[in-house]
Amino acid sequence: MNAPLLDVRGIGKRFGGVHAVRDLSFRLEQGEILALLGPNGAGKTTAFNMIAGFFRPDGGEILFRGRDIARLRPWDICKAGIARTFQLSKPFADLTVVENLMVGGFARSSDTAAIRERAEEIADFLGMGRQADTEVQHLTAFDRRKLELGRALSTRPVLLLMDEVVAGATPAEGQEMVALVRRIRDRGITILIVEHVMKVVMALSERVIVMESGRLIADGAPKDVVSRPEVLKAYFGEQYAAARA
Repeated sequence: MNAPLLDVRGIGKRFGGVHAVRDLSFRLEQGEILALLGPNGAGKTTAFNMIAGFFRPDGGEILFRGRDIARLRPWDICKAGIARTFQLSKPFADLTVVENLMVGGFARSSDTAAIRERAEEIADFLGMGRQADTEVQHLTAFDRRKLELGRALSTRPVLLLMDEVVAGATPAEGQEMVALVRRIRDRGITILIVEHVMKVVMALSERVIVMESGRLIADGAPKDVVSRPEVLKAYFGEQYAAARA
């Protein structure tokens, strides 16, 4: 049996007296789209930040391609093949779309011409080829969200961590983003996604994991997991879960 691409083993994070994440373990296979769910305050973003190197776990291991990356810095984790998007996109507003996309390319190369060519290819892939020379300050909120995704792709990731990519999007924009994420996976990139829009989760994910109060409470196929009493209780409260039982 081959080792998983990502193997999270018993990681935890505490801020003062608050346990944001407790003994979290899960595996992510190559080529999979895995959704990480949970109510506000469940610890999802803290878990993301530990995998991406922004927070150092208090304990446990994060194995990526068999290597423990739990103590690496964010830029070293990026070079190892993990990129992430942020829920709040903060591009360089006075640079063009292509110039923003080029920034991530310098994590892999110093060849400016090759990096620009790659950035132009990503702009076309995102459906933003006609906006390649547009300053980002003139983009719509949804186009900035696509650009945020493109900046992560420009680092040539093996694993992409995506944080609420359809937040604030219209239904049509949400459908466009779902199609784009599928095309990214078809390029051989494995995806771990935090998302609250259940329609997106059901459309994209082969498997979901659910956190509540910093702990993992469910792991399985989307249709099975979202109907479990412990998941309904975490999202909607004990009375709702009891009524559905």
